[in-house]
Amino acid sequence: MLCYVYVKVYRTQMYVLVAACDEELLGRTLVEGEIYFNVSERFYKGSKMTVEEAIDLIRNADTANLIGARIVDRAKRERLVHPEAVLNIAGVPHAQIVKV
Repeated sequence: MLCYVYVKVYRTQMYVLVAACDEELLGRTLVEGEIYFNVSERFYKGSKMTVEEAIDLIRNADTANLIGARIVDRAKRERLVHPEAVLNIAGVPHAQIVKV
């Protein structure tokens, strides 16, 4: 079964940022205590693609913002994200990648 994520790519002259979220999270607000994490369409809604396609874009990005079990777990398996760097917000994994 294919799994889909939404991916939006932001490009400047010097950097590429990839924002990716599992498709069912788009538009939701995750609440945990005083944390309100909005998986906003404005930030995340770009192209709908497979997790594999998203991982290829993330590999070539300077920074990435990932939310959702499928995209974060795959990024961990590909060693793009260290497991200890993953935060859980209302039970949903979130990770950020910054290449230096």
